Amino acid sequence: MSKRPPPATNLFAAAGLEREAPRPLPDRLRPRVLADVVGQDHILGPDGALTRMLQTRTLGSLVFWGPPGTGKTTVARLLADATELHFEQISAVFSGVADLKKVFDAARARREMGTGTLLFVDEVHRFNKAQQDSFLPVMEDGTVVLVGATTENPSFELNAALLSRARVLVFQSLDAAAIEKLFTHAEEVEGRKLPLDAEARAVLVRMADGDGRASLTLAEEVWRSARDGEVFNAAQLQEILQRRAPIYDKSADGHYNLISALHKSVRGSDPDAALYYLCRMLDAGEDPLFLARRVVRMAVEDIGLADPQALVICNAAKDAYDFLGSPEGELAIAQAVIYLATAPKSNAGYTAYKAAMATAKRAGSLLPPKHILNAPTGLMKSEGYGGGYQYDHDTPEGFSGQEYFPDALGHQTFYDPPDRGFEREIRKRLDYWAKLRASKS
Repeated sequence: MSKRPPPATNLFAAAGLEREAPRPLPDRLRPRVLADVVGQDHILGPDGALTRMLQTRTLGSLVFWGPPGTGKTTVARLLADATELHFEQISAVFSGVADLKKVFDAARARREMGTGTLLFVDEVHRFNKAQQDSFLPVMEDGTVVLVGATTENPSFELNAALLSRARVLVFQSLDAAAIEKLFTHAEEVEGRKLPLDAEARAVLVRMADGDGRASLTLAEEVWRSARDGEVFNAAQLQEILQRRAPIYDKSADGHYNLISALHKSVRGSDPDAALYYLCRMLDAGEDPLFLARRVVRMAVEDIGLADPQALVICNAAKDAYDFLGSPEGELAIAQAVIYLATAPKSNAGYTAYKAAMATAKRAGSLLPPKHILNAPTGLMKSEGYGGGYQYDHDTPEGFSGQEYFPDALGHQTFYDPPDRGFEREIRKRLDYWAKLRASKS
């Protein structure tokens, strides 16, 4: 009677056939130290924000904001290794309040044993306000160093209280050089070259669209598809991978080069060049709605109030494309491009916004002057809220000339419209009000 092997026996091991389970290429090539991370030199380079933190041996809570595949999870894990913190990872998609409580309790127990915890929260923006608030006590008392990752703008998606306790670091899409570096590393690890000619290799870089993880997944697909001795050209590569790369012409001008060329042609009031670059991108299969969004951006950045109708027309072009679809809808976008290129130009509003934002960040939370604040309670009225306010419509000119900036800041000038287009009229109004203000002071 034959003996059965014990239940726990691995039959493959008994036969000498045991081998490691296959792992995807992105997992096998995951960086082991921070210096191996590519494409984020502004954070991890010699003068990068994280580099400076690690040099001072201090690490505060962080929010990593950037597109997928840029290394947010990897950097968080390597930060824990570099600072000798226990790495704990949760996802806001699958975790609730009960899960957070368990994580916090474990971190407290770990802390009592002398070990800190780096808590990495993927897609942190998916937590609601109450869940985000639950992080505040453990961040403040040092129970955890929170590292949250988000693809959404933290200013809109995260509570102000959480943001005030964390530093936001922006992760950038990987450029072509960084993607190429990943391909070279993959070839070294695999011990073989990607079976692509030069043009196809450039196409594969563009297909990755700045996503490091996607680039390695694509490379693995290429190796799986190639027969012995086979080398793919660009057309074959797109057929095999069943996706279209943004190939704009045979000289391989990049996606961002062409959108930049379109934008600068509009800014330079050259409708013919602007139409040329628009048509090149449409012909290559660019998403028309992407172009419509960029055209709207041009309207507010480069035309502004020199022609207030520019933004209206660009939004109407976007709506027309939504309504008509392709190919008729592209004509509306082309018409908007012509309008912008031939409109008077002004970046005064754009410049004013940037200057005002810089002042707002620099000056802090200054109280507006009390005369323009409402006084809904007796206490506030006794404190001077609303006192001395002049209702502009009650004045002969419809203009009181009061000061609206905080007392500690004083009057500021951000908007300086040029003497062209509709802003010529705005300039006249501002000059008129300036004279009135001076006469009333």
